[in-house]
Amino acid sequence: MKKFLLTLALTVMCAFGLTACGNAEKETLSLTSDDAAVMAEGTLSFINEVVLSEQTDEYAKQFSSVYGDEAGKAFASACEIFASASDEFGLYKSVIPESAVVSGTDEEYTVSVEIVGSQRNAKVELYCDAETIFPDMMISPNYTLGEKMSKAALNTLMGMGTVFAVLILIMWIISAFRIIPKIEKSIADKKAKKTSSNTSAAVDNTIAQIIENEELSDDTELVAVIAAAIAASEGAASTDGVVIRSIRRASTNKWQRA
Repeated sequence: MKKFLLTLALTVMCAFGLTACGNAEKETLSLTSDDAAVMAEGTLSFINEVVLSEQTDEYAKQFSSVYGDEAGKAFASACEIFASASDEFGLYKSVIPESAVVSGTDEEYTVSVEIVGSQRNAKVELYCDAETIFPDMMISPNYTLGEKMSKAALNTLMGMGTVFAVLILIMWIISAFRIIPKIEKSIADKKAKKTSSNTSAAVDNTIAQIIENEELSDDTELVAVIAAAIAASEGAASTDGVVIRSIRRASTNKWQRA
């Protein structure tokens, strides 16, 4: 099976190459639609077998070794496109010969055919030129009118949903502008209360010191007597080393015990 596929691939490649190079200097197209249908059938059948066997990488390496890296990359790309499109048209069955259309010149031409799939038909376009060993491919599944309308409705809903989501987001952002000043005011009030509390504590401390100093200044004579008594009890000749900072009334009368 593997040798058969490789032989089929070489046959198809030679057919494309000979068609493109045989009349390279002419501006006309010598490839007929029947020949194009046969080549398209061979190419698509070969790609389908490779994709189903999951041997794309192996065959791509063989193409690269025989025809060069560009041919290997082109073949791998065609298999990838075919596998991706098969999710839409299903299993490949055949090419519709009467649908084959060829346009261009022998140096560069396009083969367009319609294929039959298990789920739906699809349009396949093969782009060939004189320098390309393996053609580029594009596959477009044929959707019914109902499927097209369904997809259009889905796209419309997605677009409208996106627009409404953005509008709701913008509305939330605009509504947040009303909350931001309140938050800033709350933070400013907390800072003001904290500053006011610190200021009040400092004022209270200053007032206490003033009151204490006033009490000492009002009891100057009492302070002098107490200082003299302390100096005498310690045997000092003067009250220079005695400093009285405050006077408080004792809870018990120790002088009565003396």
